[in-house]
Amino acid sequence: MAAIARLHILQQSSSILNLKPSAISLKLPQQSHPSSFFCNPNFNSRIRKLHLTPSLCSNSNPTPENSSASGSIVGDLLDYLNESWTQFHATAEAKRQLLAAGFHLLSENDDWELKPGGRYFFTRNMSCLVAFAIGEKYSVGNGFHVIAAHTDSPCLKLKPKSALSKSNYLMVNVQTYGGGLWHTWFDRDLSVAGRVILRAGDGSFQHKLVKVKRPLLRVPTLAIHLDRTVNQDGFKPNLETHLNPLLATKHDDASSDSKDKHNSSHHPLLMQILSDELGCKVDDIANIELNICDTQPSCLGGANNEFIFSGRLDNLASSFCALRALVDSCGPKDLSDEHAIRIVALFDNEEVGSDSVQGAGAPTMFQAMKRIIDSLANQYIRESIIERAIRQSFLVSADMAHGVHPNFMDKHEEHHRPELHKGLVIKHNANQRYATSGTTAFLFKEVGKIHSLPTQDFVVRNDMGCGSTIGPILASGIGIRTVDCGIPQLSMHSVREICGKEDIDIAYNHFKAFYQTFSGVDQKLNVD
Repeated sequence: MAAIARLHILQQSSSILNLKPSAISLKLPQQSHPSSFFCNPNFNSRIRKLHLTPSLCSNSNPTPENSSASGSIVGDLLDYLNESWTQFHATAEAKRQLLAAGFHLLSENDDWELKPGGRYFFTRNMSCLVAFAIGEKYSVGNGFHVIAAHTDSPCLKLKPKSALSKSNYLMVNVQTYGGGLWHTWFDRDLSVAGRVILRAGDGSFQHKLVKVKRPLLRVPTLAIHLDRTVNQDGFKPNLETHLNPLLATKHDDASSDSKDKHNSSHHPLLMQILSDELGCKVDDIANIELNICDTQPSCLGGANNEFIFSGRLDNLASSFCALRALVDSCGPKDLSDEHAIRIVALFDNEEVGSDSVQGAGAPTMFQAMKRIIDSLANQYIRESIIERAIRQSFLVSADMAHGVHPNFMDKHEEHHRPELHKGLVIKHNANQRYATSGTTAFLFKEVGKIHSLPTQDFVVRNDMGCGSTIGPILASGIGIRTVDCGIPQLSMHSVREICGKEDIDIAYNHFKAFYQTFSGVDQKLNVD
């Protein structure tokens, strides 16, 4: 969707090009959902290579030096969102972008030979990623500057035995992942995506990602004629019995080349669709791990195209801004005067507590820090190198924030109502549900002030519960100074969320400024 978004930007910032749907002579296939013209994925693929000069794509937000060539990363974010239907796809796309930018892929199973000025990354479970760039003036014991986010979002997942039949319908048995607004998943055009394990001809097994882009599933609501009080009493579906999507009507001759179709844990028809997508035989599929996904593309919306309408903004928007900030702040000359190590850490399973091997609750980041220092130390041996390095380090925990809802303003504390288009939200909580302290908030805001980047503050009402993030987990786990922040959004945990277009560029520029200037800012404040 990058080209689409740039066209939208052009409509607002330039009179040279005034593109309208009617002016583009492309015959478009009919959509299965009422999405806008500019959300059409086929249209997107046809004009993806359209080049627009940077001067036409600039935006009005103040940006640090060496900002992205187009002036906005919104179009690239839409591309990332449309590619990243699952945490696996989000990690794979991040991996692709890092390789394209010249980062070197490491394996956690191998020895690391690192050097100052080098750029590296590794993945875990293809749903967790850690990337880092080492300053050319790094000395053993210097700190790490980290931005951490998560790749997972609330969704429906196939159960290990997903084949289900009711009233002559083939249905899919699902389980809920995270705290989703599950009523929003009804009457949506859904499909499946995730990963599979394939048997290879030589007896080995391959890990592959799969995405069925066409609408495949649907969870229908009950007609109001059969539930007359739903608007008065509220829609309260039973998550075990009412949330299973329809796949097809039942046919006795459902085709499949599987030799074990009658004993399969999954419908033969579904397995056949997966095998067609992968270009393999059904019997080559040894195992599957699939999410249910909404097929409607991410796009710009609103009268002035000022919003982003998308699923999984929480927290892929933060992940992408952090990743792009690292890549764009680590060019050949960017690391020449850097004494620290810049890191992005993208974790899985935040929505369910982070307690997994690929979640922030695992010692992944601490182990990576230790291995980096060990590799760079060579024969240098001093007392407590890793501990001293962490004391000089700083973590930005980036997770989406609650923008004030115009129809429910009383749900926000009166003096802490973050607005869209007004910059990153610093999250505070006296009971440590967020890891922000007075000093960490000051330092992060000071970075923004230097680059004329706005920030906002959020505190939950005293009579309401407060969510949490990976910030307190990492702060308490390794003892690193931490600030919790996020891009304000609406409809959090819905199948379709909303955030402000301008906030994406503000977040990207703030994260990039953090990497480029935090060392200087940190030296001006000394707190024992």
